[in-house]
Amino acid sequence: MPYRRIFLPFAVLLLMLLPSGAYAMHISEGILPFGWAATWYALSLPFLAIGLRTLSRRSAQDLSSKPLVGLITAVVFVLSCMPVPVPIAGSCSHPCGTGLAAVLLGPTLGVVVAAVALLIQALFMAHGGLSTWGANLISMGVAGSFAGYAVFRSARGFGMSIGLAGFAAGMAADWATYGVTAMVLAFGIAGPSPVLPIFTMIGAAFIPTQLPLGILEGAITAGVLTLLQKRRPDLLARISGTSAAKVSQ
Repeated sequence: MPYRRIFLPFAVLLLMLLPSGAYAMHISEGILPFGWAATWYALSLPFLAIGLRTLSRRSAQDLSSKPLVGLITAVVFVLSCMPVPVPIAGSCSHPCGTGLAAVLLGPTLGVVVAAVALLIQALFMAHGGLSTWGANLISMGVAGSFAGYAVFRSARGFGMSIGLAGFAAGMAADWATYGVTAMVLAFGIAGPSPVLPIFTMIGAAFIPTQLPLGILEGAITAGVLTLLQKRRPDLLARISGTSAAKVSQ
């Protein structure tokens, strides 16, 4: 027992001093050439502008819109701060939360939510980067939000329950994010080489982590929507633009 008491602090200190790999979340700073980084900025900014206009219009009609967007931004920020390193991809797998944001707020506001979360993470947590902010916004904000929203609306149109539709939306948003992330990385690092083999390699690298994470994100989205349906159907109806009668189905 005395030996254990002496050995344990030294063991802990040794583990703390050993070098360990660090993996940045999202697409890391400096990975993309300037031309591609600028291209993704140019493609992402119109979506952000539309989202900000939507936020301004809704805020003028309903004073609770901005606090609600802030709350959902916090949820997305927390969800997207749980990294699972994918070393050969130059990025990390993680839940995104943009599917849930898009279902509750609409896809254009989902882009705004993702933009704020990504900017804070780049500035204060070294996740992603300022040069790759546009690329990360295209994958997580634009692709994730619009894919999740489209799947949710389609599923509800086919008569699926809110829980099942939310599960499909969360999963689709997550997988769409990483499909586009693989594409962005492939275009950025391919150079004169063919893009498709690099895209396939990066996409395959994401599968072992992102496949279960997509299912987990679907379950989280379904759980939140089901809880709102049971506890606050009026709130769910108001924020998702659906009639209360339809929400209760």
